[in-house]
Amino acid sequence: MRTCSALLVVLFAGLFSLTAVAGSAASPVPAIEQALGQIRPEAIQAHIEFLADDLLEGRAAGTRGYELAARYVASQFAMLALRGAGDNGTYFQTVPFRKATLLAKESSLTLMHNGQAQPLTYGRDYVMTPDFLRPALSVRAPLVFVGFGVTAPELHYDDYARVHARGKVVVLLRGAPSTFHSDHRAHYSSRRLKQQNAVAHGAVGMLSLMTPESERRIPWKRILRRSKSASLRWLDKGGTPSDSWAELRGRALLSRSGAEAVFTGAPTPLDQVFAAAKDGHPPAFDLPLEISLRTVSQHARTKSANVAAILPGSDPHLRAEYVVYTAHLDHIGITEPVEGDAINNGAYDNASGVATLLEIARAFTRLPQPPRRSLLFLAVTAEERGLLGSDYFARHPTVPLSSLVANVNLDMLLMLYPVQDIVAFGAEHSTLGPVVQKAAARVGLEVTPDPMPEQSLFIRSDQYSFVRQ
Repeated sequence: MRTCSALLVVLFAGLFSLTAVAGSAASPVPAIEQALGQIRPEAIQAHIEFLADDLLEGRAAGTRGYELAARYVASQFAMLALRGAGDNGTYFQTVPFRKATLLAKESSLTLMHNGQAQPLTYGRDYVMTPDFLRPALSVRAPLVFVGFGVTAPELHYDDYARVHARGKVVVLLRGAPSTFHSDHRAHYSSRRLKQQNAVAHGAVGMLSLMTPESERRIPWKRILRRSKSASLRWLDKGGTPSDSWAELRGRALLSRSGAEAVFTGAPTPLDQVFAAAKDGHPPAFDLPLEISLRTVSQHARTKSANVAAILPGSDPHLRAEYVVYTAHLDHIGITEPVEGDAINNGAYDNASGVATLLEIARAFTRLPQPPRRSLLFLAVTAEERGLLGSDYFARHPTVPLSSLVANVNLDMLLMLYPVQDIVAFGAEHSTLGPVVQKAAARVGLEVTPDPMPEQSLFIRSDQYSFVRQ
């Protein structure tokens, strides 16, 4: 069995970057080897140790710890003499946010069946999403189960085809059909896309169910812990929060006990629904219940910055095009203590990616001649809150959107064991695919397809923000 060191993975990332922009015909092997020789494992370790230190308190977006991390990355860009690509020529692109915190004690979820009210318990049966548009709102409506809540006409699939959702609260499963290709499955698992689809079908609220498989991957205890943190949405110039739909007047995620309560008297029992969903063909039907949702939220404003720098290209024509290298700088900050420790340091997720990004940037600056295209190095904020920093940049780029020709994203360089293959999420849909194959072969790695399609990793990191645009 072939293995390689963790450092080789770092070298692969650097080689991937260099070949991706230079092109095979203009990739002088000696120059590439010289640049790779400049990547220092001890520097990567030092970057990780600083960014994951308790001093930075887990680098949550909008906190002092994140601000320290952002200034650190900007100072590294400055030492490399990279050009600022943020606001007004600085290294910082400030992202304005609305922060919404659910007031759980004032919020409620109640089921009505045959005139009887059944209040569910927050934390045990459900967790609720705060509303970003209104401090308080409520809705009472019938329930309809809509499978995964997916409409994919190009795949001849529509969970809404057999039901009417207008004026109802839709109940849907997390994820997407197992019959889809892994990247289609990931794309249609997007909560944002499901909310858009629910609104398009006239829904007034949404309840999400965890499948047994998703519960094994993400225990309810962890979801409950994360749900107690505030949520963020970036604000447009008019102060409107992104990806917020006024039509949806309540959203919640149900635990297994909450799902069982909602499926009381359902035409198809919950276990049979899960079995059908596992095969990729869940049913859809009206549920013999009404629901009353009340959501009370507290709003505040905050801000956090993407950190951006440019290495201008060497070709007079191609330098107007940019290859963007991203890594998210934030982590989840301070939460409820686990074994007495409340700081989530984020060494792997994603100090490792940022450290690698910095060393790749350094390798580029050591080339005798820069790559033909310009390179934009981007450490983004609020990935952990829903890819918000990268989404803001992709919608408000500091260079023309049409000039962004590729994105290579670095998220969690897991140096936990010897590595013999690499997974490049989305490469098969991109002209970067052959570049990945070539770069991997040069360092003795195989490129393998997504081994965990059910985890929808394709949409769970910052490359997806660029894919959407």
